[in-house]
Amino acid sequence: MAVRASHHLHNLPEGLGVGVAFGGGEFYTAITLAIAIALQNLPEGLAVALPLLREGYSRPRAVLIAAATGLAEPIAGALGAIAANLARPLLPIGLAFAGGAMLFVVSDEIIPETHRRGFEDEATTGLVVGFALMMVLDTALGH
Repeated sequence: MAVRASHHLHNLPEGLGVGVAFGGGEFYTAITLAIAIALQNLPEGLAVALPLLREGYSRPRAVLIAAATGLAEPIAGALGAIAANLARPLLPIGLAFAGGAMLFVVSDEIIPETHRRGFEDEATTGLVVGFALMMVLDTALGH
């Protein structure tokens, strides 16, 4: 079973977004964003690991492969932080690019996939719960 790279391309803008937020000096915003990305990475990792287990991979190997699919995030995060420090005036553009790329992936891949497989209610509930959680995090950690 091959893990499609296109399903994990969003890791680059996610890492970039977190790195740019940290590089921009907005600590509380960066922490909020990092927590949100980490929370959504948990079920994403399961979505990679569980099919691998079903295909006969050992648990350690399935976890290792699932973790490897997210390695682009810290690399992109470091690049984003460096770029933000070097080009502070471009910070709004970098954050807009990262946010737009994540929205594109959600609307182009994730929403159609959940609706094609008959999970419209669960997907909508997850979207609403995720949005509410982000508002709580923004309020609790915001300044």
